[in-house]
Amino acid sequence: MAEHERRTVVVSGAGGRIGGYLRRADGGLAARGWRLHLLDAAAPADLGADEPFTQADISVEESTEVLAAAMAGADAVVHLAGIPSEDAWTRIRRTNIDGTYRVLEAARRTGVRRVVLASSNHAVGFYPTGEVARTDRPVRPDSYYGVSKAAMEALGSLYADRYGLEVVSLRIGLCADRPATTFDLGIWLSPGDAVRLVDAALRGPVDGPVVAYGISANTRAWWDLSTARALGYAPEDDAERLADEVEEYAGPDGVLGHTMVAQEPTP
Repeated sequence: MAEHERRTVVVSGAGGRIGGYLRRADGGLAARGWRLHLLDAAAPADLGADEPFTQADISVEESTEVLAAAMAGADAVVHLAGIPSEDAWTRIRRTNIDGTYRVLEAARRTGVRRVVLASSNHAVGFYPTGEVARTDRPVRPDSYYGVSKAAMEALGSLYADRYGLEVVSLRIGLCADRPATTFDLGIWLSPGDAVRLVDAALRGPVDGPVVAYGISANTRAWWDLSTARALGYAPEDDAERLADEVEEYAGPDGVLGHTMVAQEPTP
């Protein structure tokens, strides 16, 4: 794709783990034809001189105007910014819920057509693991964090139906270099598949709000990838090849969002 044909995507939370995967020069979104504009509360430590960057804290109301300025002329937004695990309700609300509202509102104001939201399996974390996890069932969050992701999906649905934004919410599993436990063998999303998933979410056909699970082609998976595949997602990795290198899972059994259930948030 010629430089003048490259489309621009704003990536919030660009300094995080998944943001780092998307920024990779040898296999990230840029290699797939996207021009990235990075956004975070602080500049990534490895920020390159040729990487456009805007500093914005989405937890504060004033950030909406900064977000809108960063999105001006952009074709799409990938929203990764947020508190990544359980925390006090007030902090979760300000960053993950109010912050998502500000991102969507800025996208609406500036005419961005597509927004990809980083949701989580914790939005449905109290469903049992012994059945296929589908996208057409009501949310059952397992934590304040899970509630924030359920609210993210609801906000995305509202902005799709009310304002016509093309919104894709990705319920991401364990996105890391490698799985750590036997449980992770079912929910791992490899770095390469994370890029393939987000690229598909940015390009694939969207009719109304879309919710899709985000994992690799894992032998032990029980999540339904049909909506992700309908976007054009074709995972290439399987955690099973790393099965001999992981530890036996020793946490609570029976619920999808196992890592959150045992945590008690502070006030």
